[in-house]
Amino acid sequence: MKVAISRVPDGKITLQLTSKVALVTINRPAARNAMTRNMWKSLGDIADEIGANPKIKVAVLRGVPGEFTAGSDIKEFAGMSLDEADEAFHVMERTIAKFEQLPIPVIAAIDGPAMGAGFILSLACDLRIGTPKARLGIPVGKLGIKLGPSFVRRMVRLMGPSFTKELVMTNRILNASEASSLGLLTRFVASDDLDRLTFELIETIMNQSRGSLRAVKELVRRSYEDEDIRWSYVDPDDFTEGCLAFAQKRKPRFR
Repeated sequence: MKVAISRVPDGKITLQLTSKVALVTINRPAARNAMTRNMWKSLGDIADEIGANPKIKVAVLRGVPGEFTAGSDIKEFAGMSLDEADEAFHVMERTIAKFEQLPIPVIAAIDGPAMGAGFILSLACDLRIGTPKARLGIPVGKLGIKLGPSFVRRMVRLMGPSFTKELVMTNRILNASEASSLGLLTRFVASDDLDRLTFELIETIMNQSRGSLRAVKELVRRSYEDEDIRWSYVDPDDFTEGCLAFAQKRKPRFR
């Protein structure tokens, strides 16, 4: 197992690489895992490292037990100029987009608040597993923050325009049950079962064709665009093996 730790004042972000899985853990519990500008940049660097490693098949984003991330550190914002704060938001968006654009499945394991940019980070993941401790929302109305187009687009895609506006206009925070009913949580589990069920899901995903997984990510993204594209329905590496395994009644041996 390879473990890399990016340290910041009062917190750290850990990247563990093992068995074709990248496990990213945000660790700043004294601040509910609120992220400083440097932490967002470090998280973006980790996304780059994951994307550059062809051996990784699944990535997981999580906080320490009882946490995900409460978003950005508002106390840090209070000491910034307007230009510095605006640039900090651009750093957040670049990091969130990097995880969104990874060609592999990305799972958010949410065992606490996912607020503000932390909420948007979770929406950029392909799957979200939540526990009863999960709380999701984007309470920017009391802070004078104008959400950027990419932030809003992710919300509208998953919740629709009206609920997106209600969430922002009322500062509403969703509990785990509400988030699950909206489809924001793809799985709902007890906190004690979060790690076990996350890795069970990972194992299931890793048994699938990598070509099929890449394709569904790309096509879901393209489904929001008015665009016709030429498309090949068979993966050149996995299709033959998958069909042979089916015919021979055995488990496929994908690369």
